[in-house]
Amino acid sequence: MLLRKTSPTDLQFKVFAARVPDAAAIRTPIVYATAMMAANTPPTADLHPWQVWLGGLASLILTIGMARFAYTPMLPVMQMDAGLSIPGGGWLATANYVGYMAGALLVARIENPVWRHRLYGWGLWLAVIGTVGMALSNHVLWWALVRFLGGLAGAAGMLLGTGLVMNWLIKTGQRAELGLHFMGIGAGVVVSALAAAWFSAQAWTWQARWEGFGAIALLCAVVAWHWRPPVPDAAASGSATAPSPRYWFWPMMLAYFCSGVGFVVSATYTVAIVEAVPTLAGLGAWAWLVTGLAAAPSVYLWDRIARRAGELPALIAAYTGQIASVVLPAVSDHWIAALLAAALFGGTAIGIVSMTLAFVGKRSPKNPGKAMAQLTLGYGAAQIIGPALTAYAVAASGSYHSALWMTAVVLGLGVVSLVRLRQTGHAQNA
Repeated sequence: MLLRKTSPTDLQFKVFAARVPDAAAIRTPIVYATAMMAANTPPTADLHPWQVWLGGLASLILTIGMARFAYTPMLPVMQMDAGLSIPGGGWLATANYVGYMAGALLVARIENPVWRHRLYGWGLWLAVIGTVGMALSNHVLWWALVRFLGGLAGAAGMLLGTGLVMNWLIKTGQRAELGLHFMGIGAGVVVSALAAAWFSAQAWTWQARWEGFGAIALLCAVVAWHWRPPVPDAAASGSATAPSPRYWFWPMMLAYFCSGVGFVVSATYTVAIVEAVPTLAGLGAWAWLVTGLAAAPSVYLWDRIARRAGELPALIAAYTGQIASVVLPAVSDHWIAALLAAALFGGTAIGIVSMTLAFVGKRSPKNPGKAMAQLTLGYGAAQIIGPALTAYAVAASGSYHSALWMTAVVLGLGVVSLVRLRQTGHAQNA
């Protein structure tokens, strides 16, 4: 009798599935994700550039689009159908960014390339759990835990995954730009917006919508897992240490912190801000879709602008556009202003992230992921503070306008920091 050889992954999945033979469909992504985290299958050694790009794209759609951005169109739904309060919604967003910050702190301490690669793989499956897990309970403390796990996964995708892609680009002699890779964030916004609109049209419950997002997350995880970049060479990165903070580090840290405030306020509340205007009710999902459609190609365009004008001038221009994106809904309730603000946010926010991480990655080629994580600590701190403060400002004033003006001022401080850095001439290749 011939016996078929069972792979470790198959065996792990069967063991977990046997424990829940009558499990509901919602458990399938969690069971599969847990089994894959337990498996330790190596990535494909020889990958084509399109495979690395598509794998990275899928990882960002998963760890940022599903584990983070799906919450944005779901926020008003959960407030209406699941009893989530406005301050509670802000605290859940904060929990996500606390997880992101914890992940960034962990990544900033990791030197070993094998462990960086391994944690990235685990982060992919943790993102699946951090998405579909939202449907398992209606208790705010459970939601906070799940959002925290999603934040950890986001750090894995953004920092470890991006660092691996940057290392692969440098190793293979390709242009060290991340625009094509970061198209995954804009694509994640588009996917989350289209999925949210379809779920709404089907009149799904809030739990069923999270299950739907979980199914999308599982599909992306499979693609990202199989097309992970290989483990960096130990000779190239084993003795690498991220640079000590240099002349450009602290001004960039301050600017990135300011951008983080602008990003988190808009990313968390874009749909809610639009839906809060009676004349714009029903346009929230469309505004979020416009954000994603503007974000997806913008990162590639910002790469070209930075190549021609310089990194810092391009960043200053992007920050200025982001200021306009938060001022517009503060001065006008017209639908044109709302959609234009969404387009400006999408067209600048991801470009800022891409150009900033490329800026530090090129200056830390031996361990770009660790250096990116160090700079991201400021961005993560902003994302922890921003949602909760915004929620309380809205609860106190009765509108989002005060929070939007506050955000514009913070972004202006970021522009000042970048201008000062450029005037000093200390940023190499900028």
